[in-house]
Amino acid sequence: MNKDTFEGKWKQVKGEAQKQWGDLTNDDMDIINGEKEKLAGKIQERYGKSKEEAEKEVDRFCKDNDCQ
Repeated sequence: MNKDTFEGKWKQVKGEAQKQWGDLTNDDMDIINGEKEKLAGKIQERYGKSKEEAEKEVDRFCKDNDCQ
């Protein structure tokens, strides 16, 4: 995924991300600030997933929301 594309679309898809991962707070979203790695890290932290699982979820989310 192109990092600039993800960061550029973050404001548009942030609400969708919060719907998908409801345990992420507004503060989490501010910290993530369009960084794919931080989103995967927060998913890993909140949901107890492996790094690989979290990254796959983010990739799938981005594919579904046209932010790749």
